Amino acid sequence: VDMLMIASFSMYPKCGMIGVSHSNRRHFKSTIKEKWISTQFHAYNSFDNVIGSAYTNINNIVGRRFVYKASSEVFFERGNNVVTNGQLQNFPSSSYEAAMEKLSSLITHQRRGEKPPVANKLEKMSMYLKILGLEEDMNKLNIIHVAGTKGKGSTCIFCEAILRECGIRTGVFTSPHLIDVRERFRIDGIDISEDKFLEYFWDCWNKLEEKATEQLPMPPLFQFLTILSFKIFISEQVDAAIIEVGLGGREDSTNVIKKPTVCGITSLGMDHTEILVTLRIDQKKGYLKRLNFAGDTLGQIASHKAGIFKPKVPAFTVPQLPEAMDVILERAKELMVPLEVTEPLDCNQMKGLKLRLSGDHQFYNAALAVSLSRCWLQRTGNWEKDSNLPDEFIRGLSTANLSGRAQIVCDSSLYSDCSEIMSENSGGELIFYLDGAHSPESIEACANWFSNAIKGYKSPSHSSVGVVNAEESSENGHFLNENKTSGPFEKSCRQILLFNCLDVRNPNILLPQLVNTCASSGVHFSRALFVPSISKYTKVTSGASVISSDLSGLDLSWQFNLHTIWEKIMHGKGMLYLFIL
Repeated sequence: VDMLMIASFSMYPKCGMIGVSHSNRRHFKSTIKEKWISTQFHAYNSFDNVIGSAYTNINNIVGRRFVYKASSEVFFERGNNVVTNGQLQNFPSSSYEAAMEKLSSLITHQRRGEKPPVANKLEKMSMYLKILGLEEDMNKLNIIHVAGTKGKGSTCIFCEAILRECGIRTGVFTSPHLIDVRERFRIDGIDISEDKFLEYFWDCWNKLEEKATEQLPMPPLFQFLTILSFKIFISEQVDAAIIEVGLGGREDSTNVIKKPTVCGITSLGMDHTEILVTLRIDQKKGYLKRLNFAGDTLGQIASHKAGIFKPKVPAFTVPQLPEAMDVILERAKELMVPLEVTEPLDCNQMKGLKLRLSGDHQFYNAALAVSLSRCWLQRTGNWEKDSNLPDEFIRGLSTANLSGRAQIVCDSSLYSDCSEIMSENSGGELIFYLDGAHSPESIEACANWFSNAIKGYKSPSHSSVGVVNAEESSENGHFLNENKTSGPFEKSCRQILLFNCLDVRNPNILLPQLVNTCASSGVHFSRALFVPSISKYTKVTSGASVISSDLSGLDLSWQFNLHTIWEKIMHGKGMLYLFIL
């Protein structure tokens, strides 16, 4: 998983506790994150000790019992909707870890962007659905199908929150996950429970494995997860299924959907995984051969995205560059698709509330979600509103939450466990700014968000925020309780970049874009930490599996490459570190 984490270290003493911004709190067993975290941080100096302690505290806080915020009015506690003991009898012992091992066996080690060896993937997807008895029920899901380069996940989560505020039972399938694979499957805004996940997982696995042949083998990982999402949503009888495209559109596994209720395309750009240009060895000639799957141009990428359009099914998109918009319009015309282009949401329509997901780009995603949700409600006979932006929509937009997207995690209690560091550094607080930006456009949006957030936090209105509890500490990209004060302190902040990107990205573009955009706002980094990817272990895991702490054999060549690029950007200025996770 690509990861961008920016840590702001404020040099003044302060009391409080870690705040993790979730309206729909993700739950992880403390043992899961303890074992995952234990392999992550190797302290090299006092500051690195601070960061390591912060993660330990985050681990402690997320392992506790939290309350899910299911809507603005209804709360559910952890543990509801579990299957019966009778259903669990069909599961092997240590069933969850066994399921993770099975999923890991489906990883093909095929690079993103590489065309699958099987030409007719969608035909096989249909065969898998038929084996599971899901083919006929697919059309009952009332699907919102969302493709795009940037903002797919945010748009899906906005749709989910809006429809739930309207009393609709929702299921959402997104990718990738951050910690636990169950994050990909949400029912009514909550990750599917472990018991429910196991019930549906083993049902799908056993039936597909029983019917597997050389001509129809077990599906690769993403195909299996897509099939599993349909199984879950059909079995859970959701009213609306919101499905995010994995990669591309026309040939994506999710495009087995034949009759969606409405389709959406988010912003398009030249994502380096969307270009889908790969090299492989020609087995006959023995040399590298260039493959073009989705194409090298924005127009070709748009063609693949518009491949999710279905005849006469309404579709919406956001303003696009002419090269992309022309292709989308042409495809819509061919299929007689009623296509509308949504303008960004006017913040004045929010009646004083903020979008829960921050960043100017989210106003485009929010507007698209509003149009998709309204169309869904109209086509399913659930639209009874006079306003184009009813109060239910506003509440949904202001509560939608997605981890790792412009997310702020505050920690001002870690020093209770770091008395030695406290005395050395005279106290302070650590704030993590998290985002998964991985394209030039999204990196720019992330940099703008971070620059505005850090400048706002250092302003008088934020300089003495009293952090009281996890729910009050931060929203996605926003600080809460801005008027609380704890003293007339002025902050002196240092910005530290914790960066990782996969080698399919181009750091020669991403890193300069990040640095220059931040610098244009007067924000500069004092250190840069480059980390390897957890996917190095090539396992789909709950996090509970013990990962060896012996990293002596870990290949850090890519991280050293990132370090070299950074040094060239900075011309030798600043302090640079290679930080091993």
